[in-house]
Amino acid sequence: MNVRVLRIELRRSVAPWAGAVVLASALAFLYLVNAAYWRGTTAWTVQWTSMALTTRGMLFYLWPLALGLGALQGLRDQRSKMSELLTTTSRPAWHRAATLAGITAITLASAFALLVLVGAVQVLANTEYTHLGWLPISLVGALSLVAGAVLGMGAGRALPSVLTPPALAMGAFVFTTLMHMSLGRTETTTATGIPVTEPNRVSLLSPAVDEVRDVLVTLSASVHVGQTIWLLGMAATGFALLVAATPRARLLALMPVLAGAALALLVLPSDPRRMYVVDEAAAELVCDGPVCVAKTHQARLADLAGPGKEALRLLHGALGGQAPVSVRENTAVLPEGATPQWSRKTVLFDFDDDIIAAGKGEELTWALIAKGMVPGCAPVGWSRSGGDDIAQAVAVGWVLGDLRSLPGTWSASEVDAEARTVWKELKALPRAEQLSRINAMRAAALSCKGDALDALNGGASG
Repeated sequence: MNVRVLRIELRRSVAPWAGAVVLASALAFLYLVNAAYWRGTTAWTVQWTSMALTTRGMLFYLWPLALGLGALQGLRDQRSKMSELLTTTSRPAWHRAATLAGITAITLASAFALLVLVGAVQVLANTEYTHLGWLPISLVGALSLVAGAVLGMGAGRALPSVLTPPALAMGAFVFTTLMHMSLGRTETTTATGIPVTEPNRVSLLSPAVDEVRDVLVTLSASVHVGQTIWLLGMAATGFALLVAATPRARLLALMPVLAGAALALLVLPSDPRRMYVVDEAAAELVCDGPVCVAKTHQARLADLAGPGKEALRLLHGALGGQAPVSVRENTAVLPEGATPQWSRKTVLFDFDDDIIAAGKGEELTWALIAKGMVPGCAPVGWSRSGGDDIAQAVAVGWVLGDLRSLPGTWSASEVDAEARTVWKELKALPRAEQLSRINAMRAAALSCKGDALDALNGGASG
């Protein structure tokens, strides 16, 4: 494709407009909607994998848009009434199709690359952990836009109707929506009886991905391979439809996308835990003495080390040999609805936990003490209970010798008022009884087999 042909196609095709619409709408969505991808450790401007997954998430509507715009491009010859004229020229049909598909592919891939670049510039300023594990996620995203547009062009050429572009775009949008709401989800029940849904293999045929739930989670290699096979089959069918001249040829053109779907379903994992997997390199621990964080958060270790060591000192002074001996970021990624798993010898925390995220300096020390005493037993993905908040406040007060208002606590005034009542009752007891109730509370809190507040009040710890 020489420069002159490229310039002519840019003027005649909808490719420049398609690229502009994709880029502008995605940036508008990201910057005008105050959603979860702007907050916490999974913010799209904070870490590379989160950025890649968030921009891939935009494909739930960008991919249907690319299909519709591609179909509009495929109607060009029919609208200009040049179809018969072009068939009489010596230029091969595949050559014209390659030129048309190539300019559209370049434009859409460039638009997606610019979207990723906007996020990458911000990520560079916010993290010290740099890696290339995010690159396949973005490359498959760009390929999905290209494949969708080429398929749309082929469909527009095969079905030359003004209704084809909107019908194709709407059908694709319904497809991506259903893949992440019903058809692509499997209902299960956790061991504690909580109903949840998990993605199934079919959902991975959608180019969009689930919302980023954990900064350590990424897509597995088998997902990248399976989706690439499916998208290449889609692009091959689109190109074949562009050059097909007979009904039989159009029918045969459907074979690549069907074969691609079949092969992809053989490659794509069926177990949700093999779809979204832990990035082992990102989860590797970086430590300052007994205080450790995941490598992806190594820039935050300096601010955490001092409060973490102080929290361990205070816990040892209060609990003696029963106290934890280390502080570590929790790198275990459990499925939604699962019961958290805690350690008696290690204070496990998450930077997205409300009291950790809101704590600075001395308050961070209090928050880490709270996590060491009552880490919380709300199922993964659920809000913690008010009883845990009260037990945390009392436990921290018992370690420090006086009640403190913990940072990031919902309804802090109500929690403080109820905690003070429990605190007064606890302090009125002999020291041995206080320690017995604290140990019972901690046992219930760490095992998640009882109610920490009930145990603190002298009830059964479970």
